[in-house]
Amino acid sequence: MKHLLTFVQLPSMRATPSWSSLARAALCLGFALTAPVGLSGCAATAGQEAEWPADAKKWFDRAEYSFKTGDLDDARHAGENALRALPGDARVRLIVARIALAELEFDRALELTRDLPGSQALSIRGRAYWYKGDVEKAADELEILTQDPEIRDPWAKEVAQLARIGRGRRPFEMSGGLLAITEMPRVGTTAMLVPVEINGEQSLAMIATDTSEAAIDSKDGVGSWVSMRFGGRVEVSDVPAVGRDLSGLKRQTGAPIKMLIGVNLLRHLRATIDFAGSQFVVRNYEAPAPPEATTVHPIFYRGGALVIPAAFGVEASAPTASLLVNTSMTYPIALDEAGWKKAGQDTKTFAVVPGGGALRYGNLPLLRIGAFEVPNVPGVLGAPVGELEKAIDVDLDGFAGSGLWATFRLTFADRGRTLFIEDLPAEVVQARIEATRRMNAEAAGGMTPLGPSPMDPSPGAQPLSPGSAP
Repeated sequence: MKHLLTFVQLPSMRATPSWSSLARAALCLGFALTAPVGLSGCAATAGQEAEWPADAKKWFDRAEYSFKTGDLDDARHAGENALRALPGDARVRLIVARIALAELEFDRALELTRDLPGSQALSIRGRAYWYKGDVEKAADELEILTQDPEIRDPWAKEVAQLARIGRGRRPFEMSGGLLAITEMPRVGTTAMLVPVEINGEQSLAMIATDTSEAAIDSKDGVGSWVSMRFGGRVEVSDVPAVGRDLSGLKRQTGAPIKMLIGVNLLRHLRATIDFAGSQFVVRNYEAPAPPEATTVHPIFYRGGALVIPAAFGVEASAPTASLLVNTSMTYPIALDEAGWKKAGQDTKTFAVVPGGGALRYGNLPLLRIGAFEVPNVPGVLGAPVGELEKAIDVDLDGFAGSGLWATFRLTFADRGRTLFIEDLPAEVVQARIEATRRMNAEAAGGMTPLGPSPMDPSPGAQPLSPGSAP
């Protein structure tokens, strides 16, 4: 199915945040990305590995390679074969556990790391318990991990503190109505904003898939457990939220954002995001499959980094790609040098982004996501993809921002294991563009609007990035 992105232009590059600050902020946001610095607990030495049966070594190497390059089906197949050959080997158990964690198979990850010593096993167990909702056991594992002087894991430190004060809680308990539909306001970009009650107060949240955990505005960076109500109908109690100073994000968007909705919360909400239709849907039941949608199974590296498989072409032999879903970034696509090369593009021909520092922009001829073919996707080179690759120890091709996802309707099902992606008819999109233009003009009260509709083909919308949240 061909999907048109002709109405989504590369945003204006004025006042673009530096990617270096973006990278620092993204890493500080935790994202369940930051890998332990220490390597204690790696059970298999080179000598021991050399003693493995030849086939076991081949299966293990294949599992590691496929895992890092985003082919989770093959990684699972190879890992299980390596495990059958060496069921007691710690290094084999760890790679298969990492694969299970990325598939949100928490019990399997815990089974594989049971009684394994070392930081890697502690990290996997702590994350598996946390995302499973076992707060007390997550606190126990993460506290031990963070007491190791060789380990620097900001996510583990913050979540351990949240887990400690949240003992006895049942995260993300839902009550009230079965369904809540909330109208998403616009701020002149593809920033995905959601009105919500937080602890009984009317507030504004932003969908930020560049962070694994929800984040509450806090000058001192102290996290807390909050309750949320969507559309006055569906209440979500005991939501863990790390503390963040969101003042920079407020200034950039011009909106009083109180909270970031991260990946962990988003998948528990069984949410539908329809930016073009200005609707955010929360369900207290399993989301049904839409009648016309492509189905994608995301990868959750380290349990919280939302990555989707894609391809740079329509042929079965087209180069595959792994893209981190980053709704805090309004560029449709940001690829690294290797990603653009894989897509067949010569980055030497890319034009410099005015005022964007080292950023350059180009055009991706075709991006395939599931059954959808998206031609002529504008994007940039110069995002900190390498820093995030190092943090999660995988090979990413780049980021897919809200400028891309604004042209689809997204629905999370099966606790995030399934993502339904619906195309939007061209006539519906055009009607919504016109409606948003009128809304912006009315909101401006006769003054110059803040900017064009994020779906408007004219340039001018400012890019948003995680660098907004220091």
